[in-house]
Amino acid sequence: MAEDVTAWRLFVSDHAKPVVHVIDAVDGDTLARFDIKGPASLYRSDSGEAVYAVQGDADVVTTIRTGIAFQDHGDHADIDIEDAALAGAEIAGDYPVHFVGHDGHWAAFFDKEGLARVFEEHEALEGHASFREVNSGAPHHGVVVPYGNFDLVSEPHPQDPSNLPIGIKTFDRDGNSVGDLAECPDLHGEATSGNQLAFACATGLLVVTPGPGGAPSIEHIAYSPALPEGKSTTLTGGRGLQYFLGNYGPSAVVLIDPSEEEAFRLVELPTRRVTFAVDPIRARFAYIFTEDGQLHQLDVIAGEVSKSLALTDPYSMDGHWSDPRPRVAVAGDHIVVTDPLAGKLLLVDAASFKKDGEIAVEGTPFNIVAVGGTGTAHEGHEHGDEAHDHGHDHDSQIYKGYFEDAQIAARALSDWEGDWQSVYPYLQDGTLDPVMEHKAESGEQTAEEYRAYYEIGYRTNVERITIEGDTVTFYEDGKPLAARYASDGYEVLTYAKGNRGVRFIFKKSAGEDAAPQFIQFSDHAIAPQDAGHYHLYWGDDRAALLEEVTHWPTYYPSSLGAGEIVDEMIAH
Repeated sequence: MAEDVTAWRLFVSDHAKPVVHVIDAVDGDTLARFDIKGPASLYRSDSGEAVYAVQGDADVVTTIRTGIAFQDHGDHADIDIEDAALAGAEIAGDYPVHFVGHDGHWAAFFDKEGLARVFEEHEALEGHASFREVNSGAPHHGVVVPYGNFDLVSEPHPQDPSNLPIGIKTFDRDGNSVGDLAECPDLHGEATSGNQLAFACATGLLVVTPGPGGAPSIEHIAYSPALPEGKSTTLTGGRGLQYFLGNYGPSAVVLIDPSEEEAFRLVELPTRRVTFAVDPIRARFAYIFTEDGQLHQLDVIAGEVSKSLALTDPYSMDGHWSDPRPRVAVAGDHIVVTDPLAGKLLLVDAASFKKDGEIAVEGTPFNIVAVGGTGTAHEGHEHGDEAHDHGHDHDSQIYKGYFEDAQIAARALSDWEGDWQSVYPYLQDGTLDPVMEHKAESGEQTAEEYRAYYEIGYRTNVERITIEGDTVTFYEDGKPLAARYASDGYEVLTYAKGNRGVRFIFKKSAGEDAAPQFIQFSDHAIAPQDAGHYHLYWGDDRAALLEEVTHWPTYYPSSLGAGEIVDEMIAH
């Protein structure tokens, strides 16, 4: 197997200058400097392929191509590394502030116009983003969240739009109002965690989850009477664990789990809070920086500060709200903290929680986001059973494993209906040798090494599977083994590199005792569509199957001849 490569890049904007620096987080080198139009707040996409520079005073949002992309192959992910670059796509308007990504789309809300411009990431990365406009009705400090075929739109204060919004209205793509106003006085702050979206209100949280037909279902969760007087105005969502972390008063944060009866847990801090961030890799932890110059590790499960580290000189919260103060990002094994007044990035080892170095940055480094991970770097290596488009025009981001939970939809067993043959016998008898030789021509392994790799992945004694209605029949040595299966939902698998996959799961409802209790399909699709081929995991332990990533028996339609399967594999 090719050697794994780790790449992490830090994108750092300046507090006062129209510039974004790109820093190699591994060796500290400056990789690029991008001159933009104004000081920027930075946002990274879930895929990590884009960073957006929102320049409120310059009235524009600029797209930056990070140069790091991952392609998920189930048991591993390939990493593609190129130079970071300005993508060429800019979204202009009068004073962009709230910038929200959801469902593969981004919405930049322009306060002084009272509308959002919504665009697709893949177009922005290609440099020609078109957009649609969503009008809230009046200029105000608002937000729009694209949500599948709907838009969640802040409702301006009816008497004085200069005040914070009073709630959220839902509109379909034709601009028709759906349902009533979801009241949320003093709305400010939005975040996503798993399949939940939340808005912060003076009275609690609005929690949005997918409802019937994909329409958003909105529930208000009131602040606990046990909490002191206050409210959240900034939210961030957990990764790996489903929760929200919000500010609450000047010297506390609140952990929010909408699934719990006591949804809010207050965490008091030793001094006033400056900023906070969740750890997307070590899901149990979040980090809080306080004005005394300390970085604190928050144990989300225990609901308490577990470690603290004196890191910088004090940064008082007195003065102007926009004064340069530290910000936090997570890059692999390091927590990275900007030290604006010292012109440095400070590196903290995530395991030991000790300072592990620093990187000098020109100017006053302020906002920061991190992009990267570890993947297999090689050319020509295609995961033979995953490197196809499955006969469908998949969105490229979904195919690579970057999607929002709202895009996932339940699938029926009929998506895999038909008569299917295993490709393992073709590997054994040499039929797939041309495929292995083709891979070796441009890859970093010999044909025999590729063959050994797929020997593990394809191996199975089940040479044929038929699926008709809710009945699945396994054929081993020509002998059928049948059972009926019903949907048992799906599971989203999050890989260390940040991308994800979906397993669609079915549980035995009747049939022969020897038939597996569970079957799990994986075919890159995340919503209903007919499969072109698939990988099937089966057994009696649902959870254990989800841990299996090296053995993926693969099936093509029985109507295809051996030569057709070879041609398809080589073509892709």
